[in-house]
Order: sequence, then structure tokens, then C-alpha cells
Amino acid sequence: MALSGAVGAVLTPPICLAGPTGCGKTAAALAIAEVLPVEIISVDSALVYRGMDIGTAKPTPAEQAVAPHHLIDILDPLDSYSAAEFVRDAKRLCAEIQARGRLPLLVGGTMLYFKALFDGLSALPQGDAEVRAALDAEAAERGWPALHAELSQLDPETGARLAPNDSQRIQRALEVIRLTGQPLSVLHAASREQGVDWPLFSLEPASRAWLHDRVAQRFDTMMSQGLVDEVRRLRDRGDLSLALPSMRCVGYRQTWEALDSGDFSDLRDRGIAATRQLAKRQVTWLRSMPRRQVIACDGPQPVPELLAGLQRLLG
Repeated sequence: MALSGAVGAVLTPPICLAGPTGCGKTAAALAIAEVLPVEIISVDSALVYRGMDIGTAKPTPAEQAVAPHHLIDILDPLDSYSAAEFVRDAKRLCAEIQARGRLPLLVGGTMLYFKALFDGLSALPQGDAEVRAALDAEAAERGWPALHAELSQLDPETGARLAPNDSQRIQRALEVIRLTGQPLSVLHAASREQGVDWPLFSLEPASRAWLHDRVAQRFDTMMSQGLVDEVRRLRDRGDLSLALPSMRCVGYRQTWEALDSGDFSDLRDRGIAATRQLAKRQVTWLRSMPRRQVIACDGPQPVPELLAGLQRLLG
């Protein structure tokens, strides 16, 4: 299937493809790469790590050879990678890819990264222990409803969306005002102006049971490919721990804990359960993004449907 917008891809905004784990994002992205001059940018907080191939279902060298891939294998598992760093890197890469006359295709399931990209990142100050202690003392004397009333005077928009007893959020909103002199709503609005308005296609299952089956098959495949040995090698390095973001990734945490205890009897059940919970959170995130164009990944022809959607977009 040839897409008419391929020649003018540089004039097209970057395309985003999201979906929960196990929905077929990699296969769909490679199908797009067969008909469009794309370069793929990974939107995945686990694929950034070297040496974590099996448990992340990292695209194989053959799959990565179909189209250039970015933001894969860029960090050691000892390092961390933030949403702000992703947004910086993704925007830079998109500009470079478009300058080459190609189309950036952002693919993944780390919804926090997508949200940061679409909504922008607030330039909010870090928490200040002294200010928070002062607010706690005021709340103990006056009560949180009184502080909520103060907030509503200083930042009516934020005050209107918070309950009078929502102590954590009231405290944070007042803390931001006292540290910056700016209402939280103003800072959030400024961050939205930095966001992007790129098309988002979302692979979502109509049937939860279908996704549950896919997740189970996926974890079984990882186990047969050597997930335990992969995690054992990482654990044997001696400088990694479960406190690191890399080792808290679904599948890695459960396998590490099994290696610690020596009990693998429930590893499969725990790994599948954790992956299902991740997929559920991903779908919840997606449903909060009205911009998305939904493709039923468990439908009869999800890839042709996706390609048809791209055809309409590219004209």
C-alpha cells in the first residue's frame, strides 16, 4: 500500500503511535516503515537501557534494520532518564529527521513521556521543606479549608478544582506561589504552550481478555528466551539494585526478587499480573487523551486500518 504523503513527509508533523504492552506496536511500526520513509523514535522508558533486551521485548537487530531507530540502547541500567530528557531528545531528533526529508514516527507505551510531549513540562520549583513546614503549622492552627480559601483568592482556577480538605495539593499550590510569586495555574498554562499538537494513533483492545492472553503469551516467550539469565547477568554486575528505575521495570523486578529468594514457583504468575496492571494503567492514560485516533488492535485488520488512517492524514 503506497501512501500519497510519503514524498512530502517533511511537511507532515511527526506521527505518534501508542498502545498498551502487547498490543502490536512494533509490528505496526514496521508495517508503516514499509510504505513511508520514517525514522522510529522509541517512547519507552525501558528500551533506553543497554543489556535489557528480552524483558523489554526490544526490537531485534533485523527489525531495527527496517528503519532507523532512536532512543534505544542509549544508557547503562545504572543511569536514569526523565520525561524532561525524553522531550528534549525527541524534539531534537524530530527536527533532525525532518531535515533529512524523512518522517519521525514516535512509537511506545510510556504514557508519561507522551503526556509530557503533548502537554509540555511545567517549570515548577522543587519542594521546599521550610515552606512546607510553615504551611503545615498554619494548617494546624487555621485548618486546611482556611488555607484553601487563601489559595482561592490567590489562584482562583486551582482553588476551584481542589477540595477544601485536599491538604497535599493545597500545600503544593501555596508552596509554588510562595516560592515563585506565580499561581500554579499560570505556570501550567505556560507549560501547555510548549506542548506539541502531533497526530496520535492508539492501538487499544476492545476485549480485555484478548490483551490478557497476549500479555501471558508475551511473558512466556520472554521466559523461554532466557529472561531469568538476562536478569541474573545484570544482578551479578554488583552495582545494580531494585532501587534503580531500570530494575523496577515490569518483569525485571519480579525476576530479581525470585533470584533473591531462590523461589521461582510463582514468577510466571507475578510477572503476568504485574504486566497486566501496567497495561491497565496504559489504557487508562490513553483514554484521558482525547486527541487520539483509536485503532482496535484486536480487530480483524488493525494494520490496514492504521495505514488507512495515515492515508487520510497525509491526504
